[in-house]
This record gives sequence, C-alpha cells and structure tokens, in this order.
Amino acid sequence: MIKLFTKYKIIFYFINLCLLILYLFPGSLIGWLLYNDLRIQPQITKDFIISTNHFYAFAIISIIGFFTYEELKEIRLLCCYLIALSIILEILHIIIPKRSFQWPDLFGNIFGVVVVIIIYNFIKKNEFFQK
Repeated sequence: MIKLFTKYKIIFYFINLCLLILYLFPGSLIGWLLYNDLRIQPQITKDFIISTNHFYAFAIISIIGFFTYEELKEIRLLCCYLIALSIILEILHIIIPKRSFQWPDLFGNIFGVVVVIIIYNFIKKNEFFQK
C-alpha cells in the first residue's frame, strides 16, 4: 500500500487540492453537504486544547505525504511545506468571509503535522538500529 502513494503522487496532490478547497471556501462545505447549512461545522470529536478536526486533517495529509515521498531531501521539503501550509491556511481565515482565525485551529494544524513527523522519525530511527 505504501508503494501505491509513491507510484501515484497524484493522490497526494489531489488530497492537497481537496484540503485547499475545504479550507478556503467561505463557510463549511461539509456542513452544507451534511446539514444543508454553510454555518454548521461538523465536529468529529470534542475539542480539547486544540481543534481536533484540524488535527485529524493535517495528520492525515501528513501521513499520506510521508508515504508518498521517500528521499531525505523530499522529506525535509515536505515537512517545511506541511508546516507552512498549516500556518498560511489558518492565517488566510482572517480575510475569508464567514471564516475566522482561531488559535486552537492553528495549533491543531501544527500539532497534526508535528506528531506525524515525530512518529516518522521514531520509526526511521528504529529501522536504523534494526539493520
């Protein structure tokens, strides 16, 4: 399965495009699809200190990104891209109608990326010691 993402990078690009559309749309597209109301944001799980929806979204896109790219140079660029994307998309909520910048959302974005980076590094470190 992991080779599927490496072979078909278009999957990662498509998921990025979907994330951009969901993030930059004024209102909630998922709320509109589920409840026929752009103002309702569906909640997967209860928020803690961070926004769990944002954490899940960026954790998933990060996992797929790490499955897609293998070389160290690509991984470093991917980490920078994901962190920058998580910050920029939330900052853009300042100017998007019916959206608002929120610190818990920003921290959820960043935390989703950082958790996956830490897990990835832990797995790679253990693979090195097993060889």
